[in-house]
Amino acid sequence: MASKFYIDNLAKHVGQTVTLQGWLYNLRSSGKIKFLLLRDGTGVCQGVMVKSVVGEEMFAKADQLTQESAFAMTGTVRAEQRAPGGFEMDVTNIEIISVAKEYPITPKEHGVEFLADRRHLWLRSSRQHAIMRVRHEIIRSIREFFAGRGFTLLDAPIFTPAACEGTSTLFETDYFDLGKAYLTQSGQLYGEAGAMALGKVYVFGPTFRAEKSKTRRHLTEFWMVEPEVAFNDLNDNMDLAEDFLEHIVSNVLKNRMPELKTLERNIQKLEAVKRPFPRITYDQAVEILQKNGVAFEWGNDLGATDETIISEQFDRPVFVHRYPSEVKAFYMKRDPQNPKVALAVDVLASEGYGEIIGGSQREDDYDVLLQRLKDHDLPQEAFDWYLDLRRFGSVPHSGFGLGIERTVSWICGLEHVRETIPFPRMIYRITP
Repeated sequence: MASKFYIDNLAKHVGQTVTLQGWLYNLRSSGKIKFLLLRDGTGVCQGVMVKSVVGEEMFAKADQLTQESAFAMTGTVRAEQRAPGGFEMDVTNIEIISVAKEYPITPKEHGVEFLADRRHLWLRSSRQHAIMRVRHEIIRSIREFFAGRGFTLLDAPIFTPAACEGTSTLFETDYFDLGKAYLTQSGQLYGEAGAMALGKVYVFGPTFRAEKSKTRRHLTEFWMVEPEVAFNDLNDNMDLAEDFLEHIVSNVLKNRMPELKTLERNIQKLEAVKRPFPRITYDQAVEILQKNGVAFEWGNDLGATDETIISEQFDRPVFVHRYPSEVKAFYMKRDPQNPKVALAVDVLASEGYGEIIGGSQREDDYDVLLQRLKDHDLPQEAFDWYLDLRRFGSVPHSGFGLGIERTVSWICGLEHVRETIPFPRMIYRITP
């Protein structure tokens, strides 16, 4: 097969004649010269077409191209620092593949709903392209991190027979003759089974929450990565999360600087994401809130505004650990030194982006876990397999979950999570 050429690889082909295939991003004319911006998904390249070189017929052919028309462009590559991507092409030929109808998204300002209704087209814009590239880098870095530390990927089911956390936030469906099934809120319980088998695992996949939330931080369908490690306690869990976040951010800074520039991201804020991260207790978090004039009562869970105030006190992510037991899930182990608090931890992103990691040391005592199920009115039969993990070789273990979309939002400096996933699903949107 003949080699295909892509814009992000043009540095290797300076002085060579190549053909690029893509879509027309923009076309402008200056008398006897036309400037064609072609995008191919890997970048944008400006083609310079001179009438005296290509002839009148070929020169006029370019006028058929409309925004987002598909075409091929052949010419000689040369370096040009002033051009998008640093390279230009002296065009000798174009081939029209398809002419696009009038494109609905123009350079003018459009409303959010207008763009959301056309998300399948909005993804072609330079800003959305940059966000998706950063998302890709984050996910690549996640897999690299765990592969390099001996973790095994464990694929957890999306259909589950019972809730992992709150029963009010489940999407319910009929499952043949077996009754009700639910879209997973988390793969964590299955990750625990994997950790008892393989020692170090991570679950990575879509999760679903039926919360009727309309905040800029909420989606009904989002992706989460959840490591689980046998013999790890809460401190081990925080160490892992700290290494993990630093790895992700440093890789984005190393590999996606052009995209961050497109997004006009403050790079200095991300460069500050270095170990060690501050670690404060829930009690200390309450003190911070009260000193900042918040009438916060001990025992309440932290809200979005509370998280923002706390995170603004630090220049990097902050760990908040040992939350009140009553506001945390049934599977979280209580602190042996103070049963009123759970060995739970959240990581609040810097710059007010809120919780991006939630985790805990898990309850490893069979009798205690059984009582917790009863206290939370959860059906024991649905969790009998989970109790088996405590019947047969129970050990201390811990893990956490990181939400991909909130992490993308933080690293890209976005106002709303709807831009962090190709096709967002929210309480008021299930299309396109």
